[in-house]
Amino acid sequence: MWTLRRWLEFWLSTQENRLRPSTMVGYRSVVYDHLIPTLGHHTMRKLRAKDAQRAMDRISRGHVRGGRLISPSSLNGIRAVLRTALSEARRQGVIDLNPARGLKLPSGAKPRAVVWDDSYVKAWQNTGVRPRVAVWDLHHVGQFLSSVQNDRFFSLWWLVALRGLRRGEIAGLRWEDIDLAGGELTVREQIVVVRGADWVGPPKSAAGVRTMSLDRFSVELLSALWRDQRRRLGWVDPNERVFVHADGKPVRPDWLTRRFRKLADSEGLPPVRLHDLRHGAAGVEAAAGMDLKQIQEDMGHSTAWTTIDTYSCIFKSMAAVAVQKSADLLMSHVKLRWALSGAYQA
Repeated sequence: MWTLRRWLEFWLSTQENRLRPSTMVGYRSVVYDHLIPTLGHHTMRKLRAKDAQRAMDRISRGHVRGGRLISPSSLNGIRAVLRTALSEARRQGVIDLNPARGLKLPSGAKPRAVVWDDSYVKAWQNTGVRPRVAVWDLHHVGQFLSSVQNDRFFSLWWLVALRGLRRGEIAGLRWEDIDLAGGELTVREQIVVVRGADWVGPPKSAAGVRTMSLDRFSVELLSALWRDQRRRLGWVDPNERVFVHADGKPVRPDWLTRRFRKLADSEGLPPVRLHDLRHGAAGVEAAAGMDLKQIQEDMGHSTAWTTIDTYSCIFKSMAAVAVQKSADLLMSHVKLRWALSGAYQA
């Protein structure tokens, strides 16, 4: 007799060769931390929608590290795993209907990123309280890059800040992915750390495989790096990683995270994650007037909506500037007979 526990464990075993290792780790966590404890004892044929809903309600009241309630995004992931596993059970005739199909989640606002403007920085400096998700303003990115210009991996920080590569993508770059003559960089794979081990695989999604243009300064930086590696090692294998330590060992994504945090903290910059430099890159492109489609492709997103949703704080600040410029332009052609605050003179 199939119980949900037995089915979930069987279903997981069928996914081993289909999913990337990091995804499998996430699936196992969902199954063993949430679904089996709340639903595992139910027999598949007797599992009803009300049972699944009660279990999801119970999970939603659980707490995670820091005493916070489990996040809406985590709940979405748990529901998705349950739906997928039960859909497969239905396809194989184990059950007739998917009881997780109509599961409802408690309403909860997704935490939105904010830009570290002067008010947020001042509040953080005075109280130590920081926004849950925050990204650097353009001058913070400039301050960081100025402070690390003598760092061995300055070209790496520059590329992440300018072109928005993920940490696994930048660590996974090989010299064969760099076209110095044509001024292009191609993202073909990434390195993912799973339980302390490095796994090489494709980017996060099909859209993550992309070719990006390089500016002249980036080409100069990478050319200098190539010459330095050839001088130290005698030659450069096109299949070798671009960013390596002095001993030739490739950099690891988790090391980059720690190194970035140390460099940013030493400069006294407001706290952000290495991944948040991607937000900064999107902001730089938006401020430079790049269209949304190009930003989407550079960030490796499958849809423009993903780009808008992820970088809403960036586009919001850009929109505020654009609206003010539009108002200033229109006001320059309006002859008012009165003034509100002296900002505009008739």
